[in-house]
Amino acid sequence: RPAPGEDVLAAAMATIAERGLDGLTMAGLGRDVGMSSGHLLYYFRSKDELLLRTLEWSESRLGAERRALLARPGSARERLEAYIGLYLPAGHRDPHWTLWLEVWGRSRNADDDARARQAAIEGAWHRDLVALLAEGMSRGEFRPVDADRFAARLRALLDGFSIHVTVGIPGTGREQVLAQAAEFLDETLSPEERGGERDDRARH
Repeated sequence: RPAPGEDVLAAAMATIAERGLDGLTMAGLGRDVGMSSGHLLYYFRSKDELLLRTLEWSESRLGAERRALLARPGSARERLEAYIGLYLPAGHRDPHWTLWLEVWGRSRNADDDARARQAAIEGAWHRDLVALLAEGMSRGEFRPVDADRFAARLRALLDGFSIHVTVGIPGTGREQVLAQAAEFLDETLSPEERGGERDDRARH
């Protein structure tokens, strides 16, 4: 029997977008793609594996977008804001982030392989952010920071905001979070002399 292809993972993601995680079952997915639930279970072994494979597929598409935006011309700050825009959910019940939250929740019982695969996804976002921060510092656009530590903290901040947006906590819509993130970058990354000029103006 042939292994399920990319169309199965795309169908799983579409189901999550339309009906949420509760609407994703092996039987329903099998009907959508013309396969038996037994066939799907033979290859994916469990719903946990199906969810992780679907997340990896979705992340591969996001990764291509991320690499394209980081390679385009423009200031490091502009590309950092684009990175943040791609990182954050599109809105309440964003399917990619809904899937992430479910995989995170299930990872308490995951095996070492599943944890390593999640870490690989996280690592790709982290490495690209560290490289972008280093470029911004080398150009004098950003104040000197420890790029690795700053990237870890920024991503933790974005993860927290992303959970709020996805869950739909009032007052934490995407636009509000983007504004908060831009304010955080101003406070932490703007070159010192610009910050000093702002301080001087504030005192006069």
